[in-house]
Amino acid sequence: MSFLNLLFSPPTGLSLWEILGLALVLGILHGGTPDEHTWPITFSYSVGSYSTKGGMRAGFVFSTGFTIQRAILTTLGFLGLASIYLVYNLDGPVYVLVGVVMFMAGSYILKGRYLHLPFDVLFGGKGHHTDEAQRLPTEEVHPRPTSLRMALGHGFVAGWGFGGFATILVFFLAPQVGSVFLAPLVGLMFGIGTMLMQILTGAIFANLIRRGRMTLEQVKFIGQKTAGRTLYWGGLAFAVLGAVIILLPQIDAVGISTGNPVPNLDFLGIAFVMVVLVVGFIGGTSILKAFREAKALSNKESSSLTKETTPPVT
Repeated sequence: MSFLNLLFSPPTGLSLWEILGLALVLGILHGGTPDEHTWPITFSYSVGSYSTKGGMRAGFVFSTGFTIQRAILTTLGFLGLASIYLVYNLDGPVYVLVGVVMFMAGSYILKGRYLHLPFDVLFGGKGHHTDEAQRLPTEEVHPRPTSLRMALGHGFVAGWGFGGFATILVFFLAPQVGSVFLAPLVGLMFGIGTMLMQILTGAIFANLIRRGRMTLEQVKFIGQKTAGRTLYWGGLAFAVLGAVIILLPQIDAVGISTGNPVPNLDFLGIAFVMVVLVVGFIGGTSILKAFREAKALSNKESSSLTKETTPPVT
């Protein structure tokens, strides 16, 4: 049996060390492939930390919550309680839950409150917070910092998403460990593997905004604005898509098969679209807009300072 077959179609009769080793490798692959339950959130909190070290910390904290959940999930898998995933399509409800948590986190960063819906814009109004920068109706000029406690909770919530990696973990590896007390170790090793890659991707994401000659305050502003908008609008996108999947579960199976045996790369469907939408489009446009706003604010502050320091002409 080739290693790929062993990894993605594990046989029975594996030793505990083989199971844990496979779980670790699967976790590394999971953390390094575009996953809609990890990348959008890691991107948001890492960029919001605006430093390599902060991005690594965000990836670590998010993955810690994720790891805790996976340890619980593999325990349920050993007990046979995870079979609910075989009976019901839970992608929709999980998307809605993840989206709501993302939205609330983004709302707090941008506005300082966890629930702040732009009803005036949704119903055709102009919004009740406008200025020269034409900022969103949910935003103040200076956003709040991202919270690692939010990232921890986010990781736990996102972990309930179920895909190809979770299927191998829960239905093939966890049932073989022989004891309910050992079952959490499978999820733990998978989480550690994911964590290693999320720390790396967190550092990469955080450095996306450290370009050009900018002050620390400008970098901080850009990072927090990008994080807030990505979580806010990305959360709305997740919630809306989750509701659509609940109503029309068949669209969850629409996509293109790639022939690649690695989960997250084997099928380009809704999950892949969400990664591209949230990280690529929403995240990318948020960075560009935040750059422009930081420059405009810098120019405005410089102009105000010049006016204050220029002596009057007599």
